[in-house]
Amino acid sequence: MVVEKFVKMDDSAKGLKEVTALVTSAGAQDAGKIMATNAQGKMDDTLLPAGVGPEVQTAVATEALAANDVVNIYDDTGTLSCRKADASDGTKKAHGFVKAAVDQGANATVYTDGFLAGVGLTKGSLYFLSETAGLITSTPPTTAGAIVQAIGAAVSATAIKFDPDHLVIERA
Repeated sequence: MVVEKFVKMDDSAKGLKEVTALVTSAGAQDAGKIMATNAQGKMDDTLLPAGVGPEVQTAVATEALAANDVVNIYDDTGTLSCRKADASDGTKKAHGFVKAAVDQGANATVYTDGFLAGVGLTKGSLYFLSETAGLITSTPPTTAGAIVQAIGAAVSATAIKFDPDHLVIERA
C-alpha cells in the first residue's frame, strides 16, 4: 500500500522536509503527526482517542488461536484467559473473537463487539457457535448435550455483526 507523503516545515534544518503519514500509532511519540487511512480506507484503531473504537479485552490464550477464532473468556486461577469457544457443551460459550493468530501463553486481543470476518456468508442469515472449537456454523448444533448459541447475522458475504446470545439452549 502506498502511504501519502506530505511536506512540512523543518525548523532545525530551516527548510522543508518530506514526511510519511501514519497508518498506525505507537502512542504519545506520534502526537501531532498527520494520519492516513489503511488499505481498506479506514483509520487504524491505534489512531483513535481513548474510549473510541472497538470493545476489546486482553486475555492470556491458553491454547493457540487462529485468526477469526470465536473464543470463550474465563478465569484461569485468577488470570483472565481465553480459549476456543465450543458448542459441544455449556462450558465454553462464545464471548468474543480474535482478528489475528495468537500463540499459546501470549496475550490475545479479544473483540467483544464488531465484525467477525467470514467467507461465503449469506447476508441476513443467522450464524451459530459450532461444535468444532473456534468456528461458526450456519446450522444450529443438534447433538444431545450441545448448546445452541447464536453468534450474529451476516451483514455481507464476508462479515458477521458479532452479537452473541447470552441465553443459550442445551440440546436434550
